[in-house]
Amino acid sequence: LLTIIFLLSVGQLFAQGERDDRAMIHNFTGIQYKSPDTSFYINFRFRMQNRIGAFTESGTRLNFNEYDARVRRLRMRVDGFIMNPKLTYSIQLAFTRGDQDVDNTGIANIVRDAIIFYHFTPNFYIGFGQNKLPGNRQRVNSSGQLQFADRSIVNGAMTIDRDFGLKAYYKNKIGEMDYHLKGAISTGEGRSVNATDDGLAYTGRVELLPLGEFTGDGDYSEGDLEREQSPKISIAAGYSMNKKTNRTGGQLGKELYKPVDMATWMLDAIGKYRGWAYSVEYIKRHVDNPLTYNSSGSLRYAFAGNGINHQFSYVFPANLELAFRYSRLTPSSKISLLEGQKNILELGTTKYINKHRVKLQLNLNYMATDGNYSFRHAGNKWGVLTQFELGI
Repeated sequence: LLTIIFLLSVGQLFAQGERDDRAMIHNFTGIQYKSPDTSFYINFRFRMQNRIGAFTESGTRLNFNEYDARVRRLRMRVDGFIMNPKLTYSIQLAFTRGDQDVDNTGIANIVRDAIIFYHFTPNFYIGFGQNKLPGNRQRVNSSGQLQFADRSIVNGAMTIDRDFGLKAYYKNKIGEMDYHLKGAISTGEGRSVNATDDGLAYTGRVELLPLGEFTGDGDYSEGDLEREQSPKISIAAGYSMNKKTNRTGGQLGKELYKPVDMATWMLDAIGKYRGWAYSVEYIKRHVDNPLTYNSSGSLRYAFAGNGINHQFSYVFPANLELAFRYSRLTPSSKISLLEGQKNILELGTTKYINKHRVKLQLNLNYMATDGNYSFRHAGNKWGVLTQFELGI
């Protein structure tokens, strides 16, 4: 604590973009320290998201009966290198109940990221430890780079999230087209694992950027705050096979009563041009036998099905953004008696005070169940949420 206070007194605070798939050690002028012989470097950052929201009883009864007022996220992140910039590390700690996944695991999982990277070349590096798998784009996006207060219901049900293992990242060009290759072999049990079995998760992802790289890693930041002067597009596909997973969502969720094999296909794309941005994401998950029972007949099941998410936005010159989101989540026939189809329409406005580092968000959404948008349909409801984010 004393070290951080000292660094605050001498460091220049400056907002930067954030990536969770590598250590943030370049172009950072915030709370940092470098040894005189340059053999050691460390930087600190934090962010918090404070929110208040409410949900109506139904589509027609607009009185609120559910509330969400809390610190959604409070995180500290430490990045740096030891000996030379080829050997880097990234540590991220979480201090709120939702971030620690206490409700699903019964354990305060404070550690979100703890990973060592080694850079063989500027274009090729590997990571060993715990961080996000190279999965769907919205999940790999830092939660501090989102244009809505939360990720979509599609991501919530089928993302592959964080895991412990070995990861590899490579990028290069074919002519004028950039491409990124990412892969991982991991435990498949997520952050709360205490012991592992012989069932591992195998993940791969390829990204094509036919018009070149985005400004400031904008392909992993929602909304076109960079105001790309020429059109930029990234198209990606990924696949993950999680063998013998013990959790309802693979790396997330409650413990199943029996291990299952879980296959997840992911397709996504993002485009930006002069303040306009559009992103789309499709995820499909297959589980052979998603229903598991214990000896007393209690049921727990893994989610299987598919979903699609669209987001469209424009950032006005005053750094005020308007965004629209449509999400649809459809369970497979194997769990259709337990899960119904969900559709969400959402409007969002964000005032970017210091890009994504300091922003105020207001979201209004309407959830339609069973594919029925009627205000009178059972289970349909409205929601409103405002969130203030502050970080460095």
